Amino acid sequence: MTRFFPHEGRRLAYSRIEGEGPGVVFLGGFRSDKEGTKALDLEQWTREAGRACLRFDYSGHGESSGDFLDGTIGDWAEDAAAIVNALAKGPQVLVGSSMGGWIALLLARRMPERIAGLVTIAAAPDFTEDGYWAGFDEHQKSTLEAEGQIALPSDYSDEPYIITKRLIEDGRRNLVLRDPLPLPFPVRFLQGTEDEAVSTSTALRLLEHADGPDMRLTLVKGADHRFSDPSCLALIRRAVEEM
Repeated sequence: MTRFFPHEGRRLAYSRIEGEGPGVVFLGGFRSDKEGTKALDLEQWTREAGRACLRFDYSGHGESSGDFLDGTIGDWAEDAAAIVNALAKGPQVLVGSSMGGWIALLLARRMPERIAGLVTIAAAPDFTEDGYWAGFDEHQKSTLEAEGQIALPSDYSDEPYIITKRLIEDGRRNLVLRDPLPLPFPVRFLQGTEDEAVSTSTALRLLEHADGPDMRLTLVKGADHRFSDPSCLALIRRAVEEM
């Protein structure tokens, strides 16, 4: 059942099941929501295992209030921190998908004492800078500067992605691959080799950059960005179970 958590004048939609700890928190991707295949499969696993689980929508996503175009990485990280602090008891296992992987890393930097373990699925840290901005040509950059936004085609929706100047500028204030990134808990990075949104080089860069006592990267040959076929879902479950 969906409930709503008030935060900074917004209503954040969430679903929670009670259970033993450490609980599991699912952090979705850019323009994704808490009703995705991975989130629901993970909740089913936690239900079967008797563990607590929390999944939610960032502001401007899914059932939460707010306009997506007004949001930024910093805003969505604030949403996640508020949800975890208010609704999750004790240390949590964070499971971050795509942009959710970046959000999870920001939480790891902000509140490491609340994290029992971290699982990322096609993590996309710093994608606003290293993906979008770095890939824009001079015309696109000038359009973004002049008009405050630019429309890009999407491989996952009929509607284009609208990238705002505010998203890019805020992303620069939340980069995690430029400064030390300690992860003092078990970490499992999962990455498909056929992912056209996040490359294996990004996964390798994250593995090399982060510092922690127990980090592993698993590359799945043939898996794409969705990482949602039965074998990939089973791998996510196993990674969370290790935590």
